[in-house]
Amino acid sequence: MTAATAERSRTPRGAGFDPAFRALCFASATLLLSALAGLLVSLLIGGWPAFSTFGFGFFTSTRWNPVTDIYGAAGPIVGTLVTSTLALIISLPIAFGAAVFLTEFCPSVLRRPIGIAIELLAGIPSIVYGMWGLFVFAPLFAKYVQLPAMMAAPVGSIWEKLTTGVPNGSGLLTASVILAIMILPYMAATFRELFLGVPAKLRESAFGVGATPLEVVWSMTLPYVRRSAVGAVMLGLGRALGETMAVTFVIGNAHGLPGSLFDSGSTIASTIANEFAEASTPMHGSALIALGFILFLITFAVLALARSFLGKATV
Repeated sequence: MTAATAERSRTPRGAGFDPAFRALCFASATLLLSALAGLLVSLLIGGWPAFSTFGFGFFTSTRWNPVTDIYGAAGPIVGTLVTSTLALIISLPIAFGAAVFLTEFCPSVLRRPIGIAIELLAGIPSIVYGMWGLFVFAPLFAKYVQLPAMMAAPVGSIWEKLTTGVPNGSGLLTASVILAIMILPYMAATFRELFLGVPAKLRESAFGVGATPLEVVWSMTLPYVRRSAVGAVMLGLGRALGETMAVTFVIGNAHGLPGSLFDSGSTIASTIANEFAEASTPMHGSALIALGFILFLITFAVLALARSFLGKATV
């Protein structure tokens, strides 16, 4: 066997395609980063007239008047943060409980059907949630939650301030509940996969020394998936921040700062969806694009934080 033949025999098949494969992967990553940067720059350029005209007051003012071309983003920003936070508070315990049930207590014959049902909930279009919220949930919420809560609140108490408003079923709390239902399947499915990733020997050893299921979950499972679980929560929050149609149907679409949980409000996404097609002046369109830029920054910060948690190995 000659030296050239021996060299060819040691070279793996397909090695000649390796440089092209690396170049293709690099080009794909570069394309994604370029698209992200291009989106950010285009939003900044489109929203710059609003930022330069109103300055920092664009972030603190609640005045939104297309007639006089004066815009402030405080109402939509606060509405976005409040509804997303409330949705997370409502959905997190339910998602956690569902994941624990599926991994610890659920009979094996039901585990797979329930898991598939949870995953299917994540595939329902947001507009379906919005229509259901407007025509089914909102009337029931007004009749069985808003009216009783407003009547039972003591006069002059903080509960009266939190429950003031028009009992028509729409408002911040209604939108938060719809958002919670939407992000619950994502969080429950992620928690379930994280819990299934815990080595069986750890749980078996805990049960072997007499630990209860609650103690196993609290002292063994949660510490093992702590960082990834926080990342999953942040991903659910990012999903809630960017939701548009479901919130638009039930939040009431008022630009002022909400005074109570039952008060009408707006989010950044709902404001853009409602007004972008009707923006008749350059400043109105610039203000909406500026809102998109702010939403991009908020969502990007949340997802980047989630990615930092998910990227760290749990110990």
